[in-house]
Amino acid sequence: MTLPDDRVLDTVATGSYHAPHEVLGLHSAGEGRWVVRARRPLAETVTARLADGRDVTLSHLRAGIWEGGFTASAALPYQLVTTYGDGSGYTAEDPYRFLPTMGELDLHLIREGRHEQLWHVLGAHVRVIDGVDGVAFTVWAPNAQAVRVVGDFNLWDGQGHPMRSLGSSGVWELFVPALGAGTVYKFEILTRAGQWILKADPMARLAEVPPGTASVVTASEYSWNDDGWVSARAESRPHELPMSVYEVHLGSWRPGLSYRDAADQLIDYVTSQGFTHIEFMPLAEHPFGGSWGYQVSGYYAPTSRFGQPDDLRYLIDRLHQAGIGVIMDWVPGHFPKDAFALARFDGEPLYEHGDPRRGEHRDWGTYIFDYGRSEVRNFLVANALYWFEEFHIDGLRVDAVASMLYLDYSREAGEWLPNIHGGRENLEAIGFLQEVNATAYKRFPGIAMIAEESTSFPGVTAPTSRGGLGFGFKWNMGWMNDSLQYIKRDPMFRAHHEGELSFSFAYAFTENFVLPISHDEVVHGKGSLFGRMPGDHWQKLANTRAYLAYMWGHPGKQLLFMGQEFGQLSEWSESRSLDWWLLEQPSHAQLHSFVANLNHVYRDQAPLWQRDHDAAAFGRLGGPTWNPNVIAFARHDYDGEAVAVICNFSGVPIHGYELDLPSAGTWREVLNTDAQEFGGSGVGNLGTVHAAEGGRATMVLPPLGVLWLRRDA
Repeated sequence: MTLPDDRVLDTVATGSYHAPHEVLGLHSAGEGRWVVRARRPLAETVTARLADGRDVTLSHLRAGIWEGGFTASAALPYQLVTTYGDGSGYTAEDPYRFLPTMGELDLHLIREGRHEQLWHVLGAHVRVIDGVDGVAFTVWAPNAQAVRVVGDFNLWDGQGHPMRSLGSSGVWELFVPALGAGTVYKFEILTRAGQWILKADPMARLAEVPPGTASVVTASEYSWNDDGWVSARAESRPHELPMSVYEVHLGSWRPGLSYRDAADQLIDYVTSQGFTHIEFMPLAEHPFGGSWGYQVSGYYAPTSRFGQPDDLRYLIDRLHQAGIGVIMDWVPGHFPKDAFALARFDGEPLYEHGDPRRGEHRDWGTYIFDYGRSEVRNFLVANALYWFEEFHIDGLRVDAVASMLYLDYSREAGEWLPNIHGGRENLEAIGFLQEVNATAYKRFPGIAMIAEESTSFPGVTAPTSRGGLGFGFKWNMGWMNDSLQYIKRDPMFRAHHEGELSFSFAYAFTENFVLPISHDEVVHGKGSLFGRMPGDHWQKLANTRAYLAYMWGHPGKQLLFMGQEFGQLSEWSESRSLDWWLLEQPSHAQLHSFVANLNHVYRDQAPLWQRDHDAAAFGRLGGPTWNPNVIAFARHDYDGEAVAVICNFSGVPIHGYELDLPSAGTWREVLNTDAQEFGGSGVGNLGTVHAAEGGRATMVLPPLGVLWLRRDA
C-alpha cells in the first residue's frame, strides 16, 4: 500500500481533503496486512485497540497524522487510545473506520431529484452503526472543495471532522461516534474560491432559538394518537365538507405559550368558536420574527421559539383528537439572504437561480429558488411531504404563488428573462407546483393543497392530468378586494356598487375557492376588519355581522384571521397580544358569540358547503321587489335541500320585501344577524317566512342584516 504524499497528508491534517477516508481509518495492505491511520495532533502516543484485544502502536508520520499496522484475516473494529504530554488521555471510536451511511439507491434518487423522503437521508441523524452510537451527518454541497462538521462537540474546530465526498451526487458524509440528540452543529464549507464559510444545515429538523443560528440534532420519540383522524381524512372529500378556518399567528395569539401550552387553550377556544380548522402562519424556522415566518431559513425545522419538534407533534395530535384540522403556511417562493442559511450555500448560487433576473425578489430582499434544478425541486417537494408525514398536517397553504408563476412579477421591462417560448410564465416553477401537488395528493389522500394566487392564471385547481396546477383550493383574492371595497362604503352610497358584492358570483365556480380575510388585510395601515366598517359603534358591529354572514353564505370555504371574530379595534402587530380585553365589553362579547353561532349553524347546513364548487347548486333570488342594497341567493345540497341567504346592506329595515324562494313552504330563520342576542335591533320575521305556491314570499329584512332561511321538511 502506497503512503499518501506529504501534500495529501497536510491537507488531511487541516481537514481540507475531499476524501479523508482514503487516508484515515483502516486500509488493507494485502495478504492479511492492515494499516490504521489517525489524525491526533499534539498527541504523545496513539494506540489502536483492536476488537480481538490486541494493541497496535501507531507512529507519527507528519502534521499530526499517525500510522500503524497489524495482520488479521479480516478487517477488525478498533478504538483509538490517545495520550498527551500532560498525562491526559482518552479512548474513542474513530469516525473514519465506518462505511458510508448513505446507499447507492439514495444517491441515485438525489441525483435524479426523485427522493420523496429526502429528510431520512440528508441532514443529521442519530444512528447505531456496527453497535456504535453516533450521528450521521450528510449535506448536499456540489461546488465545495471540502466540508467539515463543526459544533459544540469539537469546540467549533472542524479540522478533525472533515467529511467525505460521495462523488457526482454532490453529497458529503461523515458518521461521528458518541454524539446524540441535542448536539449543536454547522457545516464548514471550503468554496471553490478558497474561502471557508459556516452554514446551518438546510435539512436540520431543529435549530437554536433565534437569534442563535446553529442546527441541533434531534430524534423524535413521539407516539401519535390520531390514527382515527388520519384514516378518516384519507377517505374524505374536503371539497364536500365544511371548512371554516381560523388563521393564527402563534406568537401573538396569546404571547408566551409553547406548543404544548397552546394545545388546551387553542382546542377550547376553536371548539367553542366552531371553526373546523386552524391555519398556522409559517412555523418553519426563520431568523427574523418580524417576517411573520415568511422568510424561512430552516424548511425542515419547526421554529424552536415555541419548543421542540415533538411538542409541535403533540399540539397537532391534540387538535386532531379534538376534531380540528391543521393547515400550515408554506413558503417555497423565496428565501432570505442571511449568510448562515441557504443563500450561496456552498459559495455559489445553489438553491437560488444564478441570474438575478430570475433569482431575486427585490421587493422582499430575498432569493428565488432555482425550480429548474432537480435537486432543488426535490428539496422543496420532499419538504411538503415532510410536513404531511412527520407532523400529520392536513393542508399546506402555499404562499405567494403568483410570484412563482410569472417571470416578470414585480419587474419592469428589461429586468426579467422570458421563458424558452418567449413568454412570461415560469415554466420550471409551474412544473414544480404540478409535481408537488400531484405527489402530495398521491401519498396523502384527503389533504388540501391551497394556493394563495392573486391573478387569473387558468387552472390553478384543475388536475395536473388536464394541464392544471393541481391545487385543491385557491384563495379568492378578487372576492376579498371587491367585498372589502364595498363594505367600507357608507350604506347611503352602496346602491351604485352592488356589483362589488355580486360580481364574484360570475366566476365563483371557475376554481375551488377559499374566501380569505387574512392577516394581510389587517396590517400595513389597513387597520382591522372592524375598523373598516362605516358608521358609529353599533353600525360597525352590525356591518361586521352582516359581512361575515354574507361571506359564510357565499360559495367557497372561509378563512378569518384571529381577532376579527370579536371585533379587534387596532391593527394587528406580531409584537403584542390580541386585544382580548375587548371581550369584557358586552357589544364585542356579543359579536364573539355571533361568530360562534355562525360557525355552528354553517356546519349544520349542508347546502352551505356540500356543493361549494358546483354552479348547479347556486342561484340568485329575485322577485317583484328590487333594491340595489339587497343581495339574495340560494345554495343547494345533494338531497335537494336549500338555504336562502338574503342580505340587506342598507341602513334601514325593509318591510314587505317580496322575494321568490326556491320552493313553497315554511322557511325558518336559522340565522338572523340582527337578533338582539347578538346586539342587533331585533328586526325579523318572528322566526319563519311563508312561501306561497311558486315560492313567492313576503318578509322583513333587518337593517345592515342578513337572514339565512331553511325550508322546514
